[in-house]
Amino acid sequence: MCSKASAVSSQVLYGTSYSLLVVEVKFALKWVTREFVHVDRTACPWLIKKFIDPEAEFLFVPAEKITEVAEKEKAIPFDAPGVKLGHRNGKCSFETIIEEYHLKDPALLELAKIVHAADTRDKGAAPEGAGLSAVMVGVRLNSKDDWEAVEKAGLVYDALYSFAKLKIIREKHRDEVEKMSRKQLYEFFKSKMKE
Repeated sequence: MCSKASAVSSQVLYGTSYSLLVVEVKFALKWVTREFVHVDRTACPWLIKKFIDPEAEFLFVPAEKITEVAEKEKAIPFDAPGVKLGHRNGKCSFETIIEEYHLKDPALLELAKIVHAADTRDKGAAPEGAGLSAVMVGVRLNSKDDWEAVEKAGLVYDALYSFAKLKIIREKHRDEVEKMSRKQLYEFFKSKMKE
């Protein structure tokens, strides 16, 4: 996580003027998960980089090495058996991370339903889940390694996040959009997406 402090403060102390400069300090955390990524292990890095730690570094290792690598690298383990940021109480790791980091973005919560449906046996949670699962299989098969798969998957999660945001906007403005032409709808949604 990032520690941020800034500003220059000038004060007079016993007739002496001095300035205090506080420097902004940023550091990236390391995160570790199982190799051969699929839905949760492509969704979680996207979530972490977008909402928690933009400079995050990811490590992909065999499941039996998670604890060892987490300790050695001081990395946060996720989506692995027995870790805090893994599946629990019927939720996938993506949902657990959202919960642990107290993320409240409505579009993100909507996206979580899709990830949940794709990554768990609860396929009815969101019809888009089946498509996401299929796309992630294709992404992994067309990538040289886990890092490339996560990078390629980012566009998919960006698109699904926008889709989720659009769904919320459409529901909120249902009466207004019913009367609009296709062009008006596009312009209306585009402007609302920026809010």
